[in-house]
Amino acid sequence: MSKLRLGILASGRGSNLQSILDQITAGRINAEVAVVISDKKEAFALERARMAGLPAGHFNYRDFPSKDAYESSIVDRLKQHGVELVCLAGYMRIVGKVLLAAFPGRVVNIHPALLPSFPGLHGQEQAWAYGVKFSGCTVHFVDEGMDTGPIILQAVVPVYDEDTADELSARILEQEHKIYPEAIRLYAEGRLKVEGRKVYVNKNK
Repeated sequence: MSKLRLGILASGRGSNLQSILDQITAGRINAEVAVVISDKKEAFALERARMAGLPAGHFNYRDFPSKDAYESSIVDRLKQHGVELVCLAGYMRIVGKVLLAAFPGRVVNIHPALLPSFPGLHGQEQAWAYGVKFSGCTVHFVDEGMDTGPIILQAVVPVYDEDTADELSARILEQEHKIYPEAIRLYAEGRLKVEGRKVYVNKNK
């Protein structure tokens, strides 16, 4: 079976990228990272990609006349590398219609909260400040809304009375590193089926 080709979009340190790479190296995911793209020149995710010998590119939003033009350029690069699934890994820009149209049903994201609660930026801090007793993380397909696409996997993380926002964020991140590669593995094995808002996992394959 041919390996699923992944395109990773990241804006920061790339710890989720690393977790995906580690699981691929361990032989647990039938996939390969074809290219890593960042909107931040200084993003450590790009350095992780280079250390792994992967193609990596920086796309500065300000170099383009519009969001559509910016995304069109990214789409061109993804297609040049034969990308089949786009994975947002700490990518801090809202994905627009150009990218979604180019990869319909083939863009996934990891969010550091239990959606539909606390969408948008800093989901961990939102949950901590609200005073919830449980938080967590969510892998979902991406649509044109703000973290509103069909949910693939979630992990629950307890919130302790003595937690700081940073401590909660660190425990959520541990779970992100587990469920994101798992969701990609299920996709690569053809075990995900989307019907409306629901994502079903075929347990028989």
